[in-house]
This record gives sequence, C-alpha cells and structure tokens, in this order.
Amino acid sequence: MNDENVSDLYVDMHVHTNCSDGAFTPKEAIEYASKMKLAAIGITDHDSVDGIDEALKAASKTGLEVIPGIELSSEIISNSQKNEMHILGYYIDYKSEKLKETLTILKKARYERAEKMLWNLKNNGAELKDDSFVKKAGNRAIGRLHFAKALVEEKLVGSIEEAFRRYLANDKPAYASKHYVSAHDAIKLILNTGGVPVVAHPYYINYNDENIFKLLIKSGLMGIEAWHIKHSENMVKKFLSLAKKFNLVATGGSDCHGPYKEKPPTMGRMRIPYSVVEKLRKIKEKMVKT
Repeated sequence: MNDENVSDLYVDMHVHTNCSDGAFTPKEAIEYASKMKLAAIGITDHDSVDGIDEALKAASKTGLEVIPGIELSSEIISNSQKNEMHILGYYIDYKSEKLKETLTILKKARYERAEKMLWNLKNNGAELKDDSFVKKAGNRAIGRLHFAKALVEEKLVGSIEEAFRRYLANDKPAYASKHYVSAHDAIKLILNTGGVPVVAHPYYINYNDENIFKLLIKSGLMGIEAWHIKHSENMVKKFLSLAKKFNLVATGGSDCHGPYKEKPPTMGRMRIPYSVVEKLRKIKEKMVKT
C-alpha cells in the first residue's frame, strides 16, 4: 500500500455474504468493493467463516485487501439483565479447529431456532407457504433477516422493517431465543485464534453504561466499532471518545448485507479511513510477537 496515498483510501470493515445473511456471494462482495474503490474490507459473517477463502481468492486478482473476520453472537449480563451483543473478530485464524467446533454448535442452534420461528409465525397468522429457505440454508448461518425477506416476498409484510416490528424483534410473537456464548467467551475465542476482538455496533447495547466496556476490556476487548451505518454523527463522536478513554482501537463498517429489491448495498457509503486497518494490523503484529 502506498503511504503517500493512504489518507485518500477508505475501508469497510463490516461486510456480510450469503454464507450468513448477506445477498452477495463472497466473490460478488469483492467485485462490489472494487467498484466502490475501497482499499480493504472485512468479511465478517455471522457465526461463519465459510466465505473467507472465496473472498481471498477473488481479491487476489485485484488490489483489494481482505481482512479475515467474523461476527459472533453473544450475550452479556448487565444490571441483572441479559443483553445481546455481537463481537467482531479481525485477523482471525479462520481455519482453527477450536473455532470450527464452536461455529458448528452455533449453526446447529441457529437451525433449531429457525424451525421454532417457523412454528411461531404459523401460530401468529403469518404462515410462510414456502419455507424451503430454511432447508436450503445448509451450513450457512441462518438468521432473522432470512425470515424478514421471506415475509416480504410472500407479501405478509410490506418491508423488512415491518417484519421485525410486527414479528421478529426480541419482544414480538415470532421471536425465538437462540443459543449464545457469553461475550467473555466470544472475546476469548477470538483471542485464542489470534484475532482482534471488537464490540460491534454499540448503538444496540446500553452504551451509556461504561461498566459494560470495563467488563469487556477485562476479558480482552481491544476495539469498538465507532462508525456504523446506523450511528449518528453524535454517536460516532461518543464512541470515538470512549475508544480514546479506554485505549481501544476505533473501527467501522457499513454492516453491508448486499442489495435488496430497490435498496442498493450500503458498502462504501461511509468514509472510514484506511488507518483503521493499519491500527488493527499493528495490534495483530504485536500479538504475534508476544
């Protein structure tokens, strides 16, 4: 990478493929990132690393840098309540046997959850005529977005947002809880595979409770996703301030799930500096040396 041009380079460190709940194949994600003139992207599928090899192979024919990553579903207890939390891992050893064992358990749990959600929809007046997408998921990490799209396709709702609002959100009738690892264990798993753990889209958790971050840092958290497609400018400032206060690396990404109907992909819409990759790489290099 040319140092003199680094300040003009941008990245997207939160990209999903169809190996979880994205619309792009890994190859298509690379092609779109190149089209958007990004310098680097992080492939961070939910509880899956199956798209990384294909992405790396596709990127080898371009100037695009691919950071092997993952987004692990986890939970943390705060104020006597369980909160869902996603932990991103960057520069992981995605071929780690320990990682694969954990992901196999999580994928099985996701499939069982999907079957329960089908039943819940049926019993709440929103039975899907075509539920083959659950069976077709195979080894992919199936999630609520798959259901939201199916509900839209069958015209049971008018939009993905409505699907969540009426049926799929945590307190709605079709919701089914899933098996989580603790945030502590998710961080440790990422560290044990040589990765850099980063809390994803902190907007979704009680980010005003700094004790949460203190607990995560004790477990080994190294970063916070400051830039996100749903973070307002004030939120970004808040998270950048938190990163500085706790000496965490600030990362960012669009949380791209590819195109859907008339909506274009979010990838590349945000101006996230290449320096994010440089900082993550330095942390990774330091971990390797120690």
